[in-house]
Amino acid sequence: MVESGTIEQALPGLEIAGSGTAPMSVGRAIPHTPKKRLMLFAGRSHPALARRMADSLNVALGEVELETFPNGETYCRFHDSIRGADVFLVQTGCDPVDRNLMELLLMIQAAKLASAKRITAVIPWFPYSRQDRKAKPREPISARLVADMLQLAGADRVLTMDLHAGQIQGFFTIPVDHMTAQQLFARHFRDLGVYGDGVVSVAPDAGRAKVAVRFAEMLEADFAVMHKTRLSHDQVAITEVAGRVRDKICIVGDDVTTTGSTLIQGAQALKEHGASDVWLSVTHALLSENGLAELGAADVAGIVVTDTVPIDALKKPDNITVLTVAPLLAETIMNVFSDDSVSAIFGGENQLF
Repeated sequence: MVESGTIEQALPGLEIAGSGTAPMSVGRAIPHTPKKRLMLFAGRSHPALARRMADSLNVALGEVELETFPNGETYCRFHDSIRGADVFLVQTGCDPVDRNLMELLLMIQAAKLASAKRITAVIPWFPYSRQDRKAKPREPISARLVADMLQLAGADRVLTMDLHAGQIQGFFTIPVDHMTAQQLFARHFRDLGVYGDGVVSVAPDAGRAKVAVRFAEMLEADFAVMHKTRLSHDQVAITEVAGRVRDKICIVGDDVTTTGSTLIQGAQALKEHGASDVWLSVTHALLSENGLAELGAADVAGIVVTDTVPIDALKKPDNITVLTVAPLLAETIMNVFSDDSVSAIFGGENQLF
């Protein structure tokens, strides 16, 4: 016969003391260690780079359906479950810029609504980054608008390369990992034997002077700077070269080129000032077919670019060398995923400005 009162029954695994099992302590949280998942997805802007990054990470690209409707609208849907995953979305800002940007925003929001734990937008070439200030009245600050859109869509982090201006990082209230290709260029030129005495790192304008000085230190080289006057958005005139370049090998480095005309004019000015050879290096080669042809016919020793934007291998001139940034971006992604230092990849030397 059961006495009147309350009968206490313990759930399996939560038996009270004296029942033959150890008592369970009461805390303010239930301990649980979920397995972290890294998932990599690519938009349609540069699938070749995304595949190279996936190979470096030893992970398969996730399946995402991307489609453009007849009326021009973009459709996006992840085929894989991304709930609780650390999601990295690879999309560069190449042509068609607006479609690729909108596609990235839709991928970010779709991942957000699918309960991804953290969303990182991997943008090798940050679109609209050259429109980072008001140069004339009644102009937008387009780079700031892009930053606002990425955050509003739901991005938790941005990973990009060689920004046109350092202040763009200040447009964000989320972390921005800023990578640079300068070490890749320095290693390439050292492999060619182009370093040390007799080599000059040349800034194409005063804004790139600090970067050119750092690059000169990497190559144990001298430093010079060109002064130019901008005639239009894509046309400049070189007015002066400050520094000793006569009978030396010059390396002109820039972050982006769209027509190649500025780099070609700079090379001509250096030759007129007595430079023995001129090399060109540029991170983001946003070149049209005509731009590729003009650079191919330029009187330079060679041109070194990266694959942050796609370059047609069939139309690429023989004097252009393409270095891949996939291993660098993959290593950065792995450090972000494992909560390790990103600047340690560069020894703390990834802040160029």
